[in-house]
Amino acid sequence: MKDLNQVNIDQPKWDQSQYIGRAKHFFVTTNPLNIFATPKQLDQAKEIVTKYRSGQSLPDGKTMDDVWAAKHLYDSAFHPDTGEKMFVLGRMSAQVPCNMIINAGMMTFYKTNIGVIFWQWMNQSFNALVNYTNRSGDTEININEVGMSYLLATTGALATALTLNKQVKNAPPLIGRLVPFTAVAASNCVNIPFMRRKEITDGVPVFDANNNRIGLSKVAAREGIAQVVFSRVMMAVPPLVIPPIIMNVLEKRGVFARNPKLPGPINLALCGLLGTFATPMCCAIFSQRAAIPVSRLEKSLQEAAKKIDPKTTTAYYNKGL
Repeated sequence: MKDLNQVNIDQPKWDQSQYIGRAKHFFVTTNPLNIFATPKQLDQAKEIVTKYRSGQSLPDGKTMDDVWAAKHLYDSAFHPDTGEKMFVLGRMSAQVPCNMIINAGMMTFYKTNIGVIFWQWMNQSFNALVNYTNRSGDTEININEVGMSYLLATTGALATALTLNKQVKNAPPLIGRLVPFTAVAASNCVNIPFMRRKEITDGVPVFDANNNRIGLSKVAAREGIAQVVFSRVMMAVPPLVIPPIIMNVLEKRGVFARNPKLPGPINLALCGLLGTFATPMCCAIFSQRAAIPVSRLEKSLQEAAKKIDPKTTTAYYNKGL
């Protein structure tokens, strides 16, 4: 029998109604060190979480701190809806190291078409992987749809980046350095909806406060995806806007003329430092378990919610990351 005094680990350790609580949660779940966890460590974390959820007593020598550590590792590697182990590069804990390399590449080689094409392609490929891995809901996505979405999003991103690069050739150097951010921001508005369009057409699962499934909502899907797009754009601001400003100042002072190999390492270091903070802080802008008034859901879902509990006024769904 489950202990009524047991801590509910299905709720984050920190208050998710407050931004600071969400930020603490994502600093833990996006911790880059989590990608080094071995399959055995992940399975052990899953076992601890599963046993604790079922009401079993803690193994000898284990404390609640150990349970929380296991839960945080579990959250970093297993999908919140399906419970499946996610591909390592698609996990949020891979965001900082992967984006550090990609962002640095985009800003270091932004002047040539080949550099723009390669790094924008790398960025969109990585984004597509992350978007697919962290999609909301438990509905399988047709691989042909994924391929088409990826092709359209990547084409859009490349067209945006190359067009902007051509238009700013005669502009001040700083404007050219900001092209990667503009292209990334624009492509996020294309890539994420494309990769998750099945959620828009079919809806995402919505639940009441007691986790009773109400049904699939297209309204919630659109709202959740819009929040993810905004968060991703904001996530790109520190690593793709601040370094260009710094690099522009250094270039004016002749630092790179004396040391032409410095731009790459400096961009890499700045992107890594800024991304370490930007990723969790921007993931925390909106609650992952998003709330939506039942009155804003589809009529059929409003009726379904009333049948479950007439007093239900708020529904919840996983907006994805």
